[in-house]
Amino acid sequence: MSTPHATQVRGDHRAALERSEPFDLLVVGGGATGAGVALDAVSRGLSVALIERDDLSSGTSSRSTKLIHGGVRYLEKAVKTLDRSQFALVRDALHERSVLIRNAPHLCHPLPLVTPLYSRLQVPYVLIGLKLYDVLAGRSNLGPSRFVNAAEAKRRFPQLKAEGLRGGVVYYDGQFDDARMNVAIALSAAERGAVVLTHAEVTALHRDGGRVAGASVTDRVDGSVVEVAARAVVNAAGPYVDGIRRLDDASAEPMLTASSGVHIVLDRRFAPPDTGLLIPETDDGRVLFLLPWLGSTLVGTTDQPAGVVDDPQATDAEIDYILRHVARYFDLPVGRDDVKAAWSGLRPLVTDPKAADTAGVSRDHVVHVADSGLVTVAGGKWTTYRRMAADTVAAAITSAGLRDVPPSATVDLRLVGAERFDPNGAAALQARGLAADVARHLHHAYGDRAGMVADLAESGLGERLAAGHPFIEAEVAYAQRFELALSARDVLDRRLRLGFLDAAAARAAAPRVEALLAEGMRPRA
Repeated sequence: MSTPHATQVRGDHRAALERSEPFDLLVVGGGATGAGVALDAVSRGLSVALIERDDLSSGTSSRSTKLIHGGVRYLEKAVKTLDRSQFALVRDALHERSVLIRNAPHLCHPLPLVTPLYSRLQVPYVLIGLKLYDVLAGRSNLGPSRFVNAAEAKRRFPQLKAEGLRGGVVYYDGQFDDARMNVAIALSAAERGAVVLTHAEVTALHRDGGRVAGASVTDRVDGSVVEVAARAVVNAAGPYVDGIRRLDDASAEPMLTASSGVHIVLDRRFAPPDTGLLIPETDDGRVLFLLPWLGSTLVGTTDQPAGVVDDPQATDAEIDYILRHVARYFDLPVGRDDVKAAWSGLRPLVTDPKAADTAGVSRDHVVHVADSGLVTVAGGKWTTYRRMAADTVAAAITSAGLRDVPPSATVDLRLVGAERFDPNGAAALQARGLAADVARHLHHAYGDRAGMVADLAESGLGERLAAGHPFIEAEVAYAQRFELALSARDVLDRRLRLGFLDAAAARAAAPRVEALLAEGMRPRA
């Protein structure tokens, strides 16, 4: 079993930030892209510091649909408009889908999805489209798309409305835990020598000879300020990239608009445990997914123009929109009382700020190098984070004039928890006395490090944090000691995911989590 390095303690990262030598790269933003940039750079032998003003994956990167996919909707647009760039985006994403599943098998898995069809005219259109999806995936394809009759569609997804059902198309994509994947990427970078400091904010950028050469970083825990020198600064701040660009150039024109994507969580009875559902068209021409996720049912998403705010909220209208479409396709009644959690995430879109329809904007990414040398990466999607990171690091190397740097090495780089992952490892955890659901959860959340959490459970931290959920007290101690978690929200939202699954249960568990974190801060005898 791999062992976390001592540098997973925040105090060590904070101390390592204060050094006389400049870092090769200073990365601003601890979401999927920023963490990916840090990992790509440090795996090439560069010295790296990553700064995140809140927590890892505290924004957009924890609020996805939990799919690693090429984008069925993007493929449809590519076909309708004969847009080669959209075809390329889908093809590249399908390749990256297989890379993620290979490099983090504990956090990712293939998932069959049913697209229900209520008109015979839909059958050839949808089937041909998803067969093209298979073709673009090539050898990375997870399974062949195929038509199934109405009886088989109902067998696979029993909640489907039977009246008028003509059949369905089954196809395959990947599913993952986005926040834990983000944490795994950042920890993989840290264990290779990157400094990763969360709850710290870049408040100013500094120039030397006209080039950006570092930043002022304010530690939001104690208020101290560290001046950090760097040969290149990478702006990977997601929806906030324009704010960082304005620290460099107050007159910088905006690169981004944002759209809001809302998801809701329902009880597990609304989806089978091993199959998802794609609603192919909603009132406004979008698609909607219903997915089994961590013992619940995830439904989303919306796509509406939005402003950039720190903690976007799901509105009543957006929640009702989702429920209305679920009800149309289900024999099972569904209403507001069934919603256990709801959240909104901002998608940063590289687009004309005057564009009205954000659903029509490509999710491809852009790497921009300013005259000052500031490297900004914007747009993109979760599935292609690794490719975005490689492109960004390449641009930073060129901008900074760094020499003899090897090419990206992340295509076969196993993330934290994956190196010795045993697909059957849950049985060994259960043999240690853990309940079956707890063993399965630890196995998939921590991979080859689940045994370390089990060790903590055996030391007296084996109680559940919430009835009906597999999360245990040992995970709080592990998150604090080895996963850079500081607050109860860091733990409940991004390490355990309870805040995204069951808001009431998370609120009830918060006092115990806070007590465990406080206990963990006391000096050990």
